[in-house]
Amino acid sequence: MNNIICIAGPTASGKTALAVELAKHTNGEVISCDSMQVYRYMDIGTAKPTTQEMQGIVHHMLDVADPSEDFSVSRYCELASPIVDDVIARGKTAIIAGGTGLYMDALIRGNAFAPCPSTGMREKLEAQADTEGIDAMLRLLHSIDPNAAQKLHLSDRKRILRALEVYYETGETITEHNRRTQEQPSRYIPVWLALEDEHRSDLYNRINSRVDRMLLNGLLDEIRGLLEMGIPEKSTAMQAIGYKEFIAALKGTCSIDQAADQVRQASRHYAKRQLTWFRRNPSIHWLRRSPGEEIGEIVLQARQILTESDN
Repeated sequence: MNNIICIAGPTASGKTALAVELAKHTNGEVISCDSMQVYRYMDIGTAKPTTQEMQGIVHHMLDVADPSEDFSVSRYCELASPIVDDVIARGKTAIIAGGTGLYMDALIRGNAFAPCPSTGMREKLEAQADTEGIDAMLRLLHSIDPNAAQKLHLSDRKRILRALEVYYETGETITEHNRRTQEQPSRYIPVWLALEDEHRSDLYNRINSRVDRMLLNGLLDEIRGLLEMGIPEKSTAMQAIGYKEFIAALKGTCSIDQAADQVRQASRHYAKRQLTWFRRNPSIHWLRRSPGEEIGEIVLQARQILTESDN
């Protein structure tokens, strides 16, 4: 029996609907794998499934963090792994569904994350970056761990400082740590499914329509509420697609229509990056959606794959 199923794919591809339908057929519970749906009070802009969309299926890993928190992949795995284990222990199917490939891969592998001790090193590096500039910190990282430095851009301040922190705290480069981690056998062996449209334009049309629905459903009021709560504009949560663009509109630096266009474009680009990420996984069974094809037909494809993998 398949007791773990991963459902991946780009934004607006239909992952939530597929997860719910498969949960009905497999006695399953859904573990969300979305780096923004973890935040409370951020429902509309993250396309968090509604009670109606859940259809009575238990969903985990929603609303587990405050928007002011700096959530991370290590935190996600820390919270999600015991949930997966519990679902399986109760004889049910764990359906891990979402578009955050980094989180999903780390959860399945059972990554051992480099420690984050409270020694003050991170604060020291933050202060050094403020004083000397992030370009100097990237040069420093290049002298210590050129492989990691070559993969990072100056805009990746958080990851640059994290790589330096790991080295100074453990004496091991983050490249070496990641290599050791990837050599370990995966914690879970799931059946991998991923959604993809036969014609990319169909996905883009759904993305465009979703942005319109978000506005109609009160996204601007949701953002105003977060700002009134004191959530910093530069927080990780508020940098999500669909939030940062409309914050600019609310401040008057662009119109609502211009912000909506920016969200549509950013979402399309994000979808392309998600597809690129998941295509690297040779274990994925791709469910290709033809124009006009309903989710029920996709469910039949998925159930056929699950039956074959059981045999």
